[in-house]
Amino acid sequence: MARVSQEHLDARRRQIIDGAARCFARNGFHATSMQDVLKEVGLSAGAVYRYFRGKEELIAAIVGEVLEWIQVTFEAAAEETPPPPPDELIGRALTQVLGRRPGVGEGEASYLPRLIVQVWAETLRNEELAEVIRQGYAKVRAAWVKIVEGYQAAGMMRGDVPADHVARMMIAAAQGFVAQLALFDEVPVDALRDGLRGLMSMGVSKPA
Repeated sequence: MARVSQEHLDARRRQIIDGAARCFARNGFHATSMQDVLKEVGLSAGAVYRYFRGKEELIAAIVGEVLEWIQVTFEAAAEETPPPPPDELIGRALTQVLGRRPGVGEGEASYLPRLIVQVWAETLRNEELAEVIRQGYAKVRAAWVKIVEGYQAAGMMRGDVPADHVARMMIAAAQGFVAQLALFDEVPVDALRDGLRGLMSMGVSKPA
């Protein structure tokens, strides 16, 4: 029997995750069955169950992947001296994360915001998923705290406010924007960037 390459195994796993994510974003976790996933990816039950034992494992894999994208984006920004200002940084991060669009073809809208909002709701009833989210959030928050400390060290931000408090507020801005994308309309990331820039300008004299 010919050995299956790791590249092939990775590609098959990618195919399954992308198809499942499309199904979950379209119909929600509870309305999506494993049969729906099998139909979406065009694979047999045996081929899919080789990688994932069920919906719970698929959901955890998708969530872990999205959290990793976010963490890597901000860890890279934290290495810049000084870090880019908040409006630029959050705009860049959202553009990069939403632009990953796993399994989505050119010209198609990203389903990621809808999927993220559904994940948040699912954590209220699924303790295992909630733990995945908590661990991922802790890593992301640590990266953002490092960025804020970089702002403070460079004199870009007042230093009498705890860095963790600022980091939480920056995360909340990104989360709120994702919720708007999922629930209302396709707001361009530039709107968030401009809005943050406007808030940051309070107390700054207008140019003559």
